[in-house]
Amino acid sequence: MLDIILGSMKILFRQKGRTILTLFGIVIGVASVIIINHISQCGSNALTNEVDTLGMGGLSITQSDRSAPLTNQELSSIQKLSYVDFAMPLMFESTDVTVHDTHTPVFLWGIDKNAKDVINISLVSGRFLNAGDISSYAKNCMVDQTLAETCFGTDRVTGKKLLIRNGGSSLEYTIVGVIKTGSGILQTMMGSFIPNFVYLPYSTMQNNASSSNYTQIEVKLKDHYDHDRAGKEILRMMDRNTGSKGAYTVTNLARQKQGIRNIIEIFSIVLTCVGVISLIVAGLNIMNMMLASVKERAKEIGIKKALGAAKGHIIMEFLMEAVVLTVIGCLIGMAAGTVLSWIGAWLFGMTLTFQPELYLIVLVFSLFIGICFGIYPAWRATKPNPVEALRNT
Repeated sequence: MLDIILGSMKILFRQKGRTILTLFGIVIGVASVIIINHISQCGSNALTNEVDTLGMGGLSITQSDRSAPLTNQELSSIQKLSYVDFAMPLMFESTDVTVHDTHTPVFLWGIDKNAKDVINISLVSGRFLNAGDISSYAKNCMVDQTLAETCFGTDRVTGKKLLIRNGGSSLEYTIVGVIKTGSGILQTMMGSFIPNFVYLPYSTMQNNASSSNYTQIEVKLKDHYDHDRAGKEILRMMDRNTGSKGAYTVTNLARQKQGIRNIIEIFSIVLTCVGVISLIVAGLNIMNMMLASVKERAKEIGIKKALGAAKGHIIMEFLMEAVVLTVIGCLIGMAAGTVLSWIGAWLFGMTLTFQPELYLIVLVFSLFIGICFGIYPAWRATKPNPVEALRNT
């Protein structure tokens, strides 16, 4: 078997140009499949981590009936549940901030002092909003690092002022802290599509809106507690407390996160199919090359058959050439795809996890392609009559 493999490699590289071009097609197909799957993996992991840090790993409670608003009473009831780790009142509004006559769109979030326990906000400079800010309806705010750098050219903006439109009017607020939300990957990659974040005391937003109600309540559950079960139990409790059914809606943000991952996986499958098609095209190139080789080596085949070479031996020889060509191209493609994937992950600050099953599947499929498209030329090599083959050369 080793002699057949070595012999196949020598024969393949008699025509270096043709062999290299055929290899190039295999390399592109394999590398594209590897890169596409790694992009999907990195994107899925990054998005999952990002939505987790933004608080999308828990439950969100909103009102469905205006006659049953979310108030301190509902918040206290939820906070007392044994399986609830944290429950936070939340206000939000899409608006804009003004700095030096420049308007910037933002998402305005009204939070309490425990916000950092529900959403992952890390302090870059200054301080977090505290209980004093909440109780005094302070005109203080925290801005994300991207907004600070966009509006002021630096993230050292503690003590600076900006105008925020909230409750129908623009009011001046003092920046007490600069924060980084999550890992910042989404804003880095999609900064023009994802707005910046500004955080106010929820009490200030309520005061500006002349309302004591919350927009929603964010709930973080204790580890390993089932989100669907918790959502149903919270709804039953709130319906019982208010005496009306269907007054509130509980959204399982963890399930929405899974939906996002499913969408990414669908795109990955579609793009992988494109890579598979390129592998099939590479297989057609292998067949074309092998058929040309059969024609060029007609005299050699005739001599072997005249000397008593069995059909099975000739088939194995030509089939091994196709397999060797495919394996070499596959290994180079996997190496190239892996290197390019690691470089891309490093540039975007993502983590790439080695997937041995991916490489095994790609190798097996490539071998399958090589065998499928190599067996016909191998069969054709056994058809000529040795006398005719020698006469026609």
